[in-house]
Amino acid sequence: MNTQALPAHVLLALVRAHSEGRSASLETIVDELKVRRTDVRGILSALHHEGFVDVLRMRPTLAGFALGRSLACVELPALRRPKLAVVRAA
Repeated sequence: MNTQALPAHVLLALVRAHSEGRSASLETIVDELKVRRTDVRGILSALHHEGFVDVLRMRPTLAGFALGRSLACVELPALRRPKLAVVRAA
């Protein structure tokens, strides 16, 4: 998993949920991104300490919302490497 791209994906998931009027939780983000709960929890804590997410309300701050909206306009790096096809010898 690409741990350097995970914060951008988590913030973007929060901003999308907020923009669509949905509530976001740790579970919804884990289900959407299909990553481990501990990884998302650590990223949310880091984003909270940096001032981009209010973890108590599970909402992006104004700075986090602005950053998340700008991330929506670019293609984010993949969270996982694509799987290689297995070639079987006949």
